[in-house]
Amino acid sequence: MKNLRFAIFGTGFWSRYQLAAWREVKGATCVALYNRTRAKAEGLGREFGVNAIYDDPAELLRREKLDFVDIITDVASHAPLTQLAAKSGVPVICQKPMATSLREAESMVRFCADRHVPFFVHENFRWQTPIRALDVELKRGAIGKPFRARIDFISGFPVFENQPFLADLEQFILTDVGSHALDVARFLFGEAKSVCCHTQRVHKNIKGEDVATVMLEMVNGMTVTVNLAYAGNALEREAFPETLIFVEGENGSAELVPGCELRVTTRAGTQSQKVPPPSFSWADPRYAVVHSSIVPCHKNLLRALQGRGPAETTAADNLRTVRLVFAAYQSAASGRTVPIKN
Repeated sequence: MKNLRFAIFGTGFWSRYQLAAWREVKGATCVALYNRTRAKAEGLGREFGVNAIYDDPAELLRREKLDFVDIITDVASHAPLTQLAAKSGVPVICQKPMATSLREAESMVRFCADRHVPFFVHENFRWQTPIRALDVELKRGAIGKPFRARIDFISGFPVFENQPFLADLEQFILTDVGSHALDVARFLFGEAKSVCCHTQRVHKNIKGEDVATVMLEMVNGMTVTVNLAYAGNALEREAFPETLIFVEGENGSAELVPGCELRVTTRAGTQSQKVPPPSFSWADPRYAVVHSSIVPCHKNLLRALQGRGPAETTAADNLRTVRLVFAAYQSAASGRTVPIKN
């Protein structure tokens, strides 16, 4: 099977973990790095043995023979870099959030489709070990048909310390963690037909919202509430960076609780199992459940790029998540429930 050659665009905080995760996947080799600040790319290149370093993405695309690019830059640069690669006929993997607006995301998907260039979004939260275990349990059917669920990502973790650019975003938690959590809602429970949202800003020194409460009315009749917060407050149960989920079914309930534990309750009682992520030496222990999920996400995208199966997170699919994100902003601004066109 052909080994695919790829380049990484952007060598910031997440790129090191993305590149380390690619090394866990057989069948792809990073051959070049781009960053607008060349010294940052050179530093990552020395660490991982990548010698082709560029501060001009167009030059990189001209000089390197690539099978795909992995874009891990700030969201404002996603559209121009995606289009630049697509013009060269190079398949694209793009970090979430896909774009700065729904219109921009739709344009990116259309641009790649018109050129028959494969376009994927790196959405790894749905690949977390606990979330995949919950999905298996729901499909097993012990709790019966689910009718309501709650997805919580609530943390006092000082996220702005290692990613200070987040404080300058006009739209923060819904585009950042919200993109992940709303994708998880779609993965587990299907599509939504309406969104109602309320946002708040607790930190006074940031531009965007750091708290959001989203209620989804699902096509299948479920109600799903997504609670998001990076308020910086002290919490008795600090679970960062775990996503906690509680699902009510006709015959019982299933819950992901702190410590990567899945608890399933029926009339027969409660069964508990630990569902920890795999361990990787390069993963930051504080982010282990998230960092480890990059590996199966890469594997799924690589299979698609090699023509060996479909990808879960195509850009066309992720566009549905983007619609939820911006519908949530629309609801928060208007105070009204916003319908979703599927």
